[in-house]
Amino acid sequence: MDLNDNSVINTIFKRRSIRNYIKKEVEKEKIILLLKAAMAAPTAANRQPWEFIVVNDYEKLNKLKCTLREGQYDAPLAFVVCGNMKLAFRNKDKEIWTQDCSAAIENMLIAAVELGLGSVWIGLYPEMNKCKPVSKVLNIPEYVIPMSIVYFGYPAEFKEPRTQYNEKRVYWQEYEPERKHRTRTKNMKELGPL
Repeated sequence: MDLNDNSVINTIFKRRSIRNYIKKEVEKEKIILLLKAAMAAPTAANRQPWEFIVVNDYEKLNKLKCTLREGQYDAPLAFVVCGNMKLAFRNKDKEIWTQDCSAAIENMLIAAVELGLGSVWIGLYPEMNKCKPVSKVLNIPEYVIPMSIVYFGYPAEFKEPRTQYNEKRVYWQEYEPERKHRTRTKNMKELGPL
C-alpha cells in the first residue's frame, strides 16, 4: 500500500493554518458539513460536552475580533467551540472536555480542506482573560466555556502540503531522557520573552 496515494493522509498533509481569505461567504451546506464532521469526533464516555456558536454576521464577527489580541483575521466565518460544564464530567475527569472539543476541532480542520476551505485555530481556554470577553460578546452563560475560535473561509493564500515528522520526537518502547532536543527558534520568537 502506497501511503502517498491515501486521500485521507494527503488531506491531513494539506491542512495548513490559513490567515488570509477572499471575500466570499461560506455556504450553509458547508457549515452544516463542518458541524457534522466536528460531532463525529470521539468523546470520552460519549459525553459530547461540546457546543458550537456559528458566527457569520459581519458586525458580530467584528465585535468578536475586537476581544482578541491575536487572531484578528478577515475570515467570513467563525465557530466558537465551547464546553458545556453541565454535559462534562463533574469528577476528577472534569477537564477531559478539552480533549473532546479538540478532537472535534481537528475533524473540522481536516473536513475544511476537503470542502475547499481554509481555516485557523485560535486558542482561548484556559486563559480566562481571553474567554470572558468572548462570553460577553456572544452572551455565553457561566457554565459554558469558550475553548477556541476556529475561522473558516475561502483561502486567499496557498501553502504546500507538508508533514512535520521529526524522528527525534519518536521513542520506541520507552522514553530516552538523555536525548537532546532543539527548540524551533521561529516559534520561540513568536512567543516573546519568557
